[in-house]
Amino acid sequence: MLKRCPGCEGTRHYKLSDGRLKCRRCKKRFRRKSAWETSRLSESAKKQLLKWFVLGVPVYRLRFMSVASAPATERFYRLIRACIAYEEQLVEPFEVALKATAGMARRGKRGFGAAGKVIVFEIINRNGQVKTKPISAKSRTEIMKKVRAHTRAGSLYATNDCEAYASLRMRGAHVVICKERGKLLGSDRLNVIESFWSYAKKWLHPYRSISYKYFHLYLGEVCYRFNHRGKNLKPLLTKLLKTISNSETIHSMVQIH
Repeated sequence: MLKRCPGCEGTRHYKLSDGRLKCRRCKKRFRRKSAWETSRLSESAKKQLLKWFVLGVPVYRLRFMSVASAPATERFYRLIRACIAYEEQLVEPFEVALKATAGMARRGKRGFGAAGKVIVFEIINRNGQVKTKPISAKSRTEIMKKVRAHTRAGSLYATNDCEAYASLRMRGAHVVICKERGKLLGSDRLNVIESFWSYAKKWLHPYRSISYKYFHLYLGEVCYRFNHRGKNLKPLLTKLLKTISNSETIHSMVQIH
């Protein structure tokens, strides 16, 4: 991430002897703070909370053993998720009211026609890396826009039999995987996509309910965990928080009300 001047948003500056930066355009002196440094918690408290975050311990389960107050712990957790969502390019909250409650049956119509449901479009590469993006409607225009942005022409696409994917054959090879009464027909499978959503449900289950204002942060967290599922997340997240600066984007994501 480029270091931008808080006065003129310029990127050309030099370092002073006291550690501050001076903008070459507006001559403003400023100090770049990482997301890790913006938290007022002690170093030991941040390291302990980060450890619990990596283990997937929700804030409400720390009420008797947390090293900080519940609001401070919640803010630090949200700061971690904001940095992860920024890394995963999920920086905008959803505009549709959503409340995801794990373990409860959904009343009314199910599927893409369900009221108040956010449609999330996911792309998984052959290497197992996943990208998720919210779309306003399951239309050909919306889907092709995401496909052009995140895939290369000539790729092999495997999708279900929705009509919105019909244009994919003009961009590359297209394999259609059909279902009948929930059972797959033929030998082709979408196991990687199914495994991602199974993985997501397991990680989101302990949180009981998630507000739509913060759902993009939780979705970014699940994507990050899935993409780094074979690695130790604690050093990766420590480096991420100390690398990303507390830009206006990160600050606005943490301060959503």
